[in-house]
Formats: sequence, C-alpha cells, structure tokens
Amino acid sequence: MSALLEVRNLQVRVEEREILHGLSLTVNKGEVHAIMGPNGSGKSTLSHVIAGKPGYEVTGGEILFKGEDLLEMSPDERAAKGVFLAFQYPVEIPGVATMTFLRTALNAQRKARGESEYSTPDFLKKVRAVAASLNIPQEMLRRGVNVGFSGGEKKRNEVLQMALFEPSLCILDEMDSGLDIDALRIAADGVNALRSSERAMVVITHYQRLLNYIVPDFVHVMSKGRVVKSGGKELALELEESGYAQFEDQAA
Repeated sequence: MSALLEVRNLQVRVEEREILHGLSLTVNKGEVHAIMGPNGSGKSTLSHVIAGKPGYEVTGGEILFKGEDLLEMSPDERAAKGVFLAFQYPVEIPGVATMTFLRTALNAQRKARGESEYSTPDFLKKVRAVAASLNIPQEMLRRGVNVGFSGGEKKRNEVLQMALFEPSLCILDEMDSGLDIDALRIAADGVNALRSSERAMVVITHYQRLLNYIVPDFVHVMSKGRVVKSGGKELALELEESGYAQFEDQAA
C-alpha cells in the first residue's frame, strides 16, 4: 500500500534561514499523527509547505501525496486533490457571507476535479445537514466569514469546512490556540466525527491537552527542523512530564 503522504528529507528555508533540515514523515490513510515540539522547531513551517503557502523555499527533498509530487501543484490544486489546512488563527472576511464562501470554495474544488457543481438548493440541503451533524447553529452560517466569531466558533467553522470538502488529508495547525476547555472539546468532537479509514489527520500542537480529546495513533517530536523521536500516544504524556529540553541535544 502506498502512503497517503510521504515527506522525504525535506529542507526548507525562509529568506536566508534554514528551518527544516531533512525532515521525513510518512502518513497512511486512517491514521492520526500528532506533531509536537517547542516554538521555532518548524511545526507550522511543515504544515504551510504541505498546503502550498507562499514565502517558503524548498531547497531539498520531496513531498508525495497519493504518489504525486505535491510541490509541483498550486495551493488550489492541492486543495482539489484533498489537502486541507486548518489555520492557527483563521482570518475574518468581512462582507462575505459564510454560506457564499463555502459554496464558492466547494464548487471550485468540484469543478477542478471534473465533478458537477452544486445548485443553490442542493448546497443548502447539504450544508444544513452537515452543520446539524456537528451541532453548528444555522445562525452562524448567516454571518460574515469569521466576523465577530469567538475563537471556538472560528474553529467550529473550520471543522464545518473540513466536513463539507471531505479532504483525504487534514492538517490542524495548533487548533487549540486561544481556546478554553469547552471550546476545545466542541472543536475536538467535530474533528473526531470526521475520523475515517479513508482520511488521515496531522495534528500540530504544543500541548498534550489537545491529545486528550483527539487521541493520536502516532506522536512525533520535532526539534530544530527535524523529527527527533516518534512513538505512540504515551510519548505525548512523557513530554508533558519532562518537557522538550531532552531533545535539544539530539537535534543538534
């Protein structure tokens, strides 16, 4: 079975600074991988490079997605192929209704895949059903994209996008940033509802607490731009006890 995502010896620099120094990671369908590490270890850089965010220079290595060269694809091609990135700080888009945004994005992806676009009635039916299954109030859908949303509402809006777009790879970049425990639990419940044998998730976090709610199959520790240790979910608990300092020397 070929892996869903294969990152091989990835080297990335931003301006003149090398951030990733030969990072490798393999993610198969149905798996949930957590990536942990201190600030500046390169966690968010990895997620941005996979999603195709501009401003990063790949100087070595490769990323394969379903066996294809991901680095050759534009960000919208990657999205149409099934890559989804949930941001640490989702942006507000004043003047654009959430429903309009969702329908435009979903239909753009369907069109790129050669599928028929949703009519307004069909789309409304679909989005209402998905929102109801995630306990997202209809009132949220009528507002501008993330405008006036609390941190928890922004994250729930992203979970709704994930459920609608049905990506095969979901990357959650520090999803727990700025969330209280109740909001975290609601967002995590939404993510857990989307776990499936056909979909993989990469959860990037500083803290073990998120992993109480989204329990990973694998945990990877990053330090200084590479993965320095991998293990099962118990590795996250070990980190909570002992911190990241032990890995600084391994990465040097």
